Amino acid sequence: MENSDNNNGNGVATKDRRPDALGNLKVLPDELICYILENLTPRDVGRLACVSSVMYIFCNEEPLWTGLCVRKANGLLQYKGSWKKTTLQLEDPPIEYEESCRRPLHFDGFYSPFLYRRFYRCNTSLYAFSFDNRVLKARKVLTLEDFNHARNETDVVLLSGLADTWPARTTWTVGQLLMKYGDTKFNISQRGVRNISMKFKDYVSYTKVQRDEDPLYIFDAKFGEAAPGLLEDYSVPHLFQEDLFAVLDRDQRPSYRWFIVGPERSGASWHVDPALTSAWNTLLCGRKRWALYPPGRVPLGVTVHVNDEDGDVNIETPSSLQWWLDFYPLLADDDKPIECTQQPGETIFVPSGWWHCVLNLETTIAVTQNFVDSNNFEFVCLDMAPGYRHKGVCRAGLLALDEGGLEAFEKNACCDDKSLSYPDMTRKEKRVRINSSRENQNCEEAINGVSKSYNLWKQGFSYDISFLEKFLDEERDHYNFPWNSGNCIGQREMREWLYKLWVGKPEMRGLVWKGACLALNAGKWLERLEEIRNFHDLPPLTTEERLPVGTGSNPVYLMADCVVKIFVEEGLESSLYGLGTELEFYSSLSKVNSPLKNHIPEILASGILYLENGSYKVVPWDGKGVPDAIGKCNLISWNYREDDFPFGIWSKKQFEYKRAGKSVCELKTSDGCTGIWPYVITKRCKGKIFAQLRDTVTWEDMLNLASFLGEQLRNLHLLPYPPFDDLTLSSFKQKMELTNGCMEDFLCKSNIPVEWEFFIRTLAEKKKDVASRLTNWGDPIPGTLIEKVDEYIPDDFAKLLHVYKDENGLNKVCKPCSWIHSDIMDDNIHMERCYASSCLSENAADSGPRDTGSMNGYDGSGEDKSWRPTHILDFSDLSIGDPIYDLIPIYIDVFRGDSCLFKQFLESYKLPLLRRMPQPESGDDKFARLSYHTMCYCILHKDNVLGAIFGMWKELRMAKSWEEVELKLWGDLNNYKGFP
Repeated sequence: MENSDNNNGNGVATKDRRPDALGNLKVLPDELICYILENLTPRDVGRLACVSSVMYIFCNEEPLWTGLCVRKANGLLQYKGSWKKTTLQLEDPPIEYEESCRRPLHFDGFYSPFLYRRFYRCNTSLYAFSFDNRVLKARKVLTLEDFNHARNETDVVLLSGLADTWPARTTWTVGQLLMKYGDTKFNISQRGVRNISMKFKDYVSYTKVQRDEDPLYIFDAKFGEAAPGLLEDYSVPHLFQEDLFAVLDRDQRPSYRWFIVGPERSGASWHVDPALTSAWNTLLCGRKRWALYPPGRVPLGVTVHVNDEDGDVNIETPSSLQWWLDFYPLLADDDKPIECTQQPGETIFVPSGWWHCVLNLETTIAVTQNFVDSNNFEFVCLDMAPGYRHKGVCRAGLLALDEGGLEAFEKNACCDDKSLSYPDMTRKEKRVRINSSRENQNCEEAINGVSKSYNLWKQGFSYDISFLEKFLDEERDHYNFPWNSGNCIGQREMREWLYKLWVGKPEMRGLVWKGACLALNAGKWLERLEEIRNFHDLPPLTTEERLPVGTGSNPVYLMADCVVKIFVEEGLESSLYGLGTELEFYSSLSKVNSPLKNHIPEILASGILYLENGSYKVVPWDGKGVPDAIGKCNLISWNYREDDFPFGIWSKKQFEYKRAGKSVCELKTSDGCTGIWPYVITKRCKGKIFAQLRDTVTWEDMLNLASFLGEQLRNLHLLPYPPFDDLTLSSFKQKMELTNGCMEDFLCKSNIPVEWEFFIRTLAEKKKDVASRLTNWGDPIPGTLIEKVDEYIPDDFAKLLHVYKDENGLNKVCKPCSWIHSDIMDDNIHMERCYASSCLSENAADSGPRDTGSMNGYDGSGEDKSWRPTHILDFSDLSIGDPIYDLIPIYIDVFRGDSCLFKQFLESYKLPLLRRMPQPESGDDKFARLSYHTMCYCILHKDNVLGAIFGMWKELRMAKSWEEVELKLWGDLNNYKGFP
């Protein structure tokens, strides 16, 4: 590339070829053209390279092909000397096309400042890169007391000597790791990269030849599984031993330790560590340049986006190298970050909430761990609390507030904490960055912008929990607010974490309660529990019973002899259908002599708690009729009999259909009926839930559990469900508005039996946005399969039913229609201790619950005992439909994909999943495969079942088709016929 003002070497001025070569595109800046190209396919970029000389230059830029390759790659990657060649290997192009790419063309008469700066960043050397303004000096700290004193002085602390005794101090060099782990695969990190790994020897080869602006680097959270020996080479420094996440099981706790290898110019761009955790980072080889800002002070060049639906925080930031080269020189002395150059053997401590950016000055090898301790526990709980205002303020400080919110803050700055509220604040995206292609023109604007950011930060922002919690939503709770997908752990894991700390660390209960109030609004639920307890004259709560248990989707409290569940998940209407259906099911169960009733907790009471004129009131409710408090909400718009269950199963089915395929923000909730909470009180089972026992039960216990579940699912699926009578049908006609004509006309034209109608139509609604839903769920669901999902799922779900006419001309379905639990997971199975000999000698499924004299599995004896299943819990997710649906959580969550346990389950289940096998349609027998039915239900499931599947069966991430995944997971079902 040459400037048009230069000559061509022969004294002849060259003409600027850009206008003619780009045509109408000449009005677009170069960075926009590059952005457009980045969003095309490799084949389209190859075609565009043939359009003109300038487009050839754009389309052969190595940074462009880096992005194209890493977005397309999936699984093991091998670098081929250039990113274009590597991408072509993935495309498998014709030989002649590959040959033509070996002779690059050169053109004069074109100059691009944007491309030149990127070219410079790709080829600059950082050997002498060091400017030690505000350098953080390393200090040797021997005691925790000294460390806390150092933290009080500088917050960020650079430590020496902590790794002196580690084997890694001498063995973690590129050469030694190459000899020991050359063929080991490590996960690769770079912005936009998904599911890429490289063998260590291939990665080292890449680092020796690459000239990338933002090089790939190893940032592997699973290195302990890939190379267990690395875990033996270091130990957690004594200053950072407290880690409150350690109480979680390994598969529940978030990623917390990383093995890091990066070449010169690589690094981590500006970020705040997940969940506002703190971190220590020890360097074993090379040099790292660090820049850090205190919490709430957004660095120049960084944009913070806060989603006002779920509070998810996304950060736009230049690469680490680009920031140091393009943005750092613009900073006034007062605006510069805390800086240091980390040397081998040194450990840096990064406190909660601090912004930091890291640049590798040469090839580096390091290990880092994030942790939760007593100092940052409340901040971590705050980060996982629902809402968005506090998340923006935690990261962007007062920049997260719009003008109205900032005025409110200033006005109320001197008020009492409890009087502060910000009802008018809305999400604000604060852009404190400049366009890198115009930094010369906008230098003054950029400096003014960052100075404003600094002034706002100084104005009154405080990284103090009492300050930050002022920005929480008043009615927040994790049970009915959208969950933030960016949170480090899921809702269930978060609640279980708090409960385990509450029970297991009584000395910390004061702190844990504060965290639970931030994350769960635990004080609010305790207040409502007390009202229910007083009404039903239940015993006073002990200290241990004040916090809801971690499992389930609603506040559940374990008391001495009973369990209280308050229904709140997804709002009032959904809660009413959950409780109403459960009460109708219990009523139906009492009318038949099914063995299942021995394995379901007894209901002691149920009712509605509501707030009226500032006072709580309780009205008992057995599911029949509509209490006045509910009637005022206008949730029921049809006539019903007094002995009906207006919120029973058939009403719930139409409610499910109405919600199918709609996002959380699209759903109409009963916001006008706040202050109403259905609840149920059941008898408490002795023993423990299976989720607490998974790692301790024997194989014989697991086989016994599989048999128990098979028999109880058989009992459940044999139960008669409430009839679809004329009154029920009439209410449907009144309430449902179908897109294809009225309900009556549709039912007349449909050949589907009415009890299947809403099941099929709900599946069809879910299919409408299945691809976008899977895309939003993202990793580890392979993008290549998401692209094929619409063609895999049937257009007509009625084909799954195999509808035929019997001898009387009536429509019949080959599938059984039945009650389905739909949520039998490891936290909904209860087990009791028993002597091992007793468990082996008696059939647990046929015997009723037996009193072992212990509560929650503890009886004080040290005798060797085994565990036997006794109860299935939580029927609020009951539905009516295909029994296959119940197999999904049992196989994936309870059995964790163990085919032997699944086979044992089916041998006890014994019911056919198809009444008769129809003749397959010509040329396509997929509808005759039970595995196909089950896979479709997995894809359309309301929960991220596919994330669990591809997380457990990692090899399936390389699958070429859904059929491959289907047969791997569910192929054994195709041989299952049931037992006569």
